[in-house]
Order: sequence, then C-alpha cells, then structure tokens
Amino acid sequence: MNKKLTESLYHKYPKIFRQKDLDCQQTAMCWGFECDDGWFWLLDILCGTIQRYIDYNKKPQVEAVQVKEKYGGLRFYVDSIDDLVDGMIWLAEHMSYKICETCGSQKDVATGKDGYIRTLCKECRKKIRSLSL
Repeated sequence: MNKKLTESLYHKYPKIFRQKDLDCQQTAMCWGFECDDGWFWLLDILCGTIQRYIDYNKKPQVEAVQVKEKYGGLRFYVDSIDDLVDGMIWLAEHMSYKICETCGSQKDVATGKDGYIRTLCKECRKKIRSLSL
C-alpha cells in the first residue's frame, strides 16, 4: 500500500496499529501493509468497526500484528480476539475476493494466477498483462 494511505490508516487507528514501530522480531507490522491500494477502503471500514466495538463495549484493545495479501485474499492477523471481532475480520477477508486489490473496483473481479494468485478487475488484469509483454 502506498505511503499516503498507510499513514492515513496509522493516524486514524493508532491503537490498532500500535505495533507498527516495533522491530521485526516482535511483529510483522514493521513491514506495513503488504497489499495494494485497492483494499484501503475495506481496511478502513474494518478498523473503524473494530475500534468502535472495542471502545463502546470496553473490550480489550485489538492490535494488528500483520496485514497482507495471501492467495489472492486479505489476511488481517491480530494479537487478541473475541468472536465478534473474529467475525468482522472473516467478513472483510472474504469480501476481499470480490474487490480488486489494485484499484478497489467491484466490477468484473476475479481471482486468477498471473505469476501468482491475485484478485483483480478485468481492467487491472489487462494492465498487468500488458506490462509483462
């Protein structure tokens, strides 16, 4: 994810992304978001929902330990979880298979293998194929 979007999430959700400044032996958040910009809005909604739930219900703070793409889908790993937060993360991860990782489009999205498994819309898939020619 680009630096501007990364910083936006860090600024908006400092409690969730507290581990971003820890070293690599303590957390994988030291590498930032290991996905493209298209999932920014999905991550923003997920983090906002989690933080409101925690604050409103006085639950223990959830901290992200890694956020990445794997096998074409979003992975959002946290240090502690309850069933409701687990469900929020599950939903976001499953929604990511219908959202282009590059541009965020929900139109003509498919998960396919172009070198490795990615979830892309038709237009972004064309762009990537043309770059590899």
